[in-house]
Amino acid sequence: MRAIIQRVTEARVIIDNKVAGEIGQGFLIFLGVGAEDTESETDLLWRKISRMRIFADYTGKTNLDLNTVGGNLLIISQFTLYADCKKGNRPSFTKAASPELGKALYEYFLDLAKKEFPDVQSGEFGADMSVSLVNDGPFTILLDTAEL
Repeated sequence: MRAIIQRVTEARVIIDNKVAGEIGQGFLIFLGVGAEDTESETDLLWRKISRMRIFADYTGKTNLDLNTVGGNLLIISQFTLYADCKKGNRPSFTKAASPELGKALYEYFLDLAKKEFPDVQSGEFGADMSVSLVNDGPFTILLDTAEL
């Protein structure tokens, strides 16, 4: 499972010309589910993200987590995180999960997040979405459960 975590001052997702989710300070998470992923990888990734200390404390050191700063979450599914560009110029997505598995684990990830952060915002699995954000820093982290 892969995730891009962006520390933002604001972010929103629009689906069918309507705002589907919007946050202020927090994390915008793009979540990609791989073909071999299970709930175990989902649990591991959520534990890592939920405890990630990438907000500045009073000295300016990145030492505070999302909960401590009262931050929000916007979570977007993105199977393209599993793009394989080794051959040719057109990416292959054979390492991405099937739509059924991808949706199930995306929803499981959302459920884990909502247990700790009741006001989680999200996109819609499989939908065409427009995502906008103001990256704070910029501060962007790529996580892959194969490397955790």
